[in-house]
Amino acid sequence: MASLFSIDTKKSTKLDRNTYIHKVNSSTKLIVASIKLLYFIAILISALLIGSFILNHFLFISTDSNQHGRRLFSFGGGAGWEKKVRHSSIPKKINGNVVLVTGAAGFVGSHCGLALKKRGDGVIGIDNFNSYYDPSLKRARQELMSKHEIFIVDGDINDIDLVNKLFDIVRFTHVLHLAAQAGVRYAMENPLSYVHSNVNGFVNLLEIAKSANPQPAIVWASSSSVYGLNTKVPFSENDRTDQPASLYAATKKAGEEIAHTYNHIYGLSLTGLRFFTVYGPWGRPDMAYFFFTKDMIQGKPIKVYVSDKEVARDFTYIDDVVKGCLGAIDTAEKSTGSGGKKRGPAQLRVYNLGNTSPVSVKKLVAILENLLNIKAKKNLIRMPRNGDVPFTHANVSLAYRDFGYKPTTNLSSGLRKFVKWYLSYYGIQARIK
Repeated sequence: MASLFSIDTKKSTKLDRNTYIHKVNSSTKLIVASIKLLYFIAILISALLIGSFILNHFLFISTDSNQHGRRLFSFGGGAGWEKKVRHSSIPKKINGNVVLVTGAAGFVGSHCGLALKKRGDGVIGIDNFNSYYDPSLKRARQELMSKHEIFIVDGDINDIDLVNKLFDIVRFTHVLHLAAQAGVRYAMENPLSYVHSNVNGFVNLLEIAKSANPQPAIVWASSSSVYGLNTKVPFSENDRTDQPASLYAATKKAGEEIAHTYNHIYGLSLTGLRFFTVYGPWGRPDMAYFFFTKDMIQGKPIKVYVSDKEVARDFTYIDDVVKGCLGAIDTAEKSTGSGGKKRGPAQLRVYNLGNTSPVSVKKLVAILENLLNIKAKKNLIRMPRNGDVPFTHANVSLAYRDFGYKPTTNLSSGLRKFVKWYLSYYGIQARIK
């Protein structure tokens, strides 16, 4: 009995030991597995937190950018983004210019950018694609320019870091500054947008350009609106411009005075161009010829302003304006400063770019009626006190003398080209003469 009992005890003890070891091994494996699981969970949580931080960081930047008209997100593209900037800025001809075009997706900016690229200059664009008018039209211009290897940076000229980055990557020989808040009447709805773009934006650009080495020559868009309430016609560059009739005009006049200051202190070469009612294909939807065409095709009545004086504009075709812009660039002398210090007197100029042949709004409507083969339904409205002036007429003899500016397109021919583009772009079938 004793021996039998002893044998059973040993077997039982051996079984208990094996069971215990098995349990210990199982527990160890479970603990190890749990640790691994916790480790991977910790890594996953960390990754999610980091990703969330990065996303929130860029969303914050994007939100802050929108509030202040800035677009920082676009230039976070790193090496790929810089490669596009460098490639777009390389001239295709020997001694070609390297031009930064601001407002490059705008009406005049897109045409000038394409013309510069076509002749072999290096071109980089910047535009904030704001919603003053349909941004899809600006995106379509951007797509057109992209096909011609012009890269447009999605950003605001008030974004100091972004503009500085562009100047760090590229040594610009010229800046064609066309970015601005356009339109006379919109200033009554959003006045601060004009100060933000037309004054602050211009100063920001000049601050960066003055510190560049070498400093670029700058050609920039002023406006015929600076003549304001001046009654002497045609408007000449030496006429008084101290009676602006709108906030838009006042910001453009301020730009001319600011240009004088930076030329005097820092030696920047600056040329201001006073545009007179530019029109043509890819134009701005807020312009009368554009929305007249739209409303007439849709059978809607058009609002025609009348005044005690004849309402007429010096309509200037886009191709003529482009030639003027390129002529100003080609005759711009080099800036004389370096690193923010003036070395000598620098060039300072201002020119009218108009057509020299004012046409009444009544005549404009008649031309469109003939081209579209549509009789306009006209609502005659007394011109309100919103900053519009009834009459503009450019004297362009100074631009002709200095760089051969000579407009060649009359309103009938220019509108014919515009209408053809308009119907094609919007896919409209119409009987055109």
